[in-house]
Amino acid sequence: MTYKRSIIITGGAGFIGNHVVRLFVNKYPEYKIINLDKLTYAGNLANLKDIEDKPNYRFVKKDICDFEGVYKLMQDEHVDGIIHLAAESHVDRSIKDPFTFAQTNVMGTLSLLQAAKLYWETLPEKWEGKRFYHISTDEVYGALELTHPQGIEPPFSTKASSGEHHLAYGDKFFTEDLKYQPHSPYSAAKASSDHFVRAFHDTYGMPTVVTNCSNNYGPYQFPEKLIPLFINNIRHRKPLPVYGKGENVRDWLYVVDHARAIDLIFHEGKVAETYNIGGFNEWKNIDLIKVLINTVDRLLGRPEGADMDLITYVTDRAGHDMRYAIDSTKLQKELGWEPSLQFEEGIEKTVRWYLDNQEWMDNVTSGDYQKYYEDMYKNR
Repeated sequence: MTYKRSIIITGGAGFIGNHVVRLFVNKYPEYKIINLDKLTYAGNLANLKDIEDKPNYRFVKKDICDFEGVYKLMQDEHVDGIIHLAAESHVDRSIKDPFTFAQTNVMGTLSLLQAAKLYWETLPEKWEGKRFYHISTDEVYGALELTHPQGIEPPFSTKASSGEHHLAYGDKFFTEDLKYQPHSPYSAAKASSDHFVRAFHDTYGMPTVVTNCSNNYGPYQFPEKLIPLFINNIRHRKPLPVYGKGENVRDWLYVVDHARAIDLIFHEGKVAETYNIGGFNEWKNIDLIKVLINTVDRLLGRPEGADMDLITYVTDRAGHDMRYAIDSTKLQKELGWEPSLQFEEGIEKTVRWYLDNQEWMDNVTSGDYQKYYEDMYKNR
């Protein structure tokens, strides 16, 4: 079959990646979707069992740092689009091992960019119909302060891009024109990769686009991250380690809404533009944790709040940013995107999914998910 487009999605076996792959495979049967993933600890092909036999889907186990391998794959599959999600993303791990983050996030991105450049430059149409879409993070912007406008204690009501009111912990937000101020090895590596993507547009004319997104939550997230980790710990009545006093604020976005935004921006976003994707949904960590406890307890038939005593305060993370908050006004005004779920609905769906998929959680926490697939793809 001749496909209308051939698109590589890197990191497609990861948390956000599997939702993007699933969306594209199901929504665009006329596209060939190539899931390029190294299958590190956070990559899990069990996340994609529902589409693994689709005719327009192909999985390729490969490191994005393998320049020759990526270049050959682009030639073999006549790739005209790359959606780049593959990254080391856990801040705690970056503090312990910054070299791995620099290698994957910086050199891996550069490998993909150079492979795309060399291949697309050989084609008669060159850049026409091509796109390199790089997914980044809000953490490259640094941190925002908890501000108190007009003497009002946060959280206070402010308007989102849609005009609806939401609670905020400050009157400043991350916008696309802010100067980068990364504070962790993870965010420094992502900032560097963002700069390389923009440089390939400015130097060579490559059609690129960059997005910076807030914290995602939802099904299939690796349980080193706060929400799936705490849901599982509450279920098994294990301690809930909270950094510092739990006062740090994050903006949360349901992962399916992020995938929707990626689809929209890949097809309709302007070349060389940056778009911020956020939920206008700020929560202090400690307040979010209390919502998780109440929700898990209720769904398990326990007295609501029965597991509040699991909260355990631990020494704060080094360089822990106080507040992240994305302003998605540009994306909403130019392309018409906005989140589809209120947080209460999204967190209910998320908790239910993890409680209903304990086998998935057990396989991930035990490491069995890696053993299941290692023989299947060892020769690919």
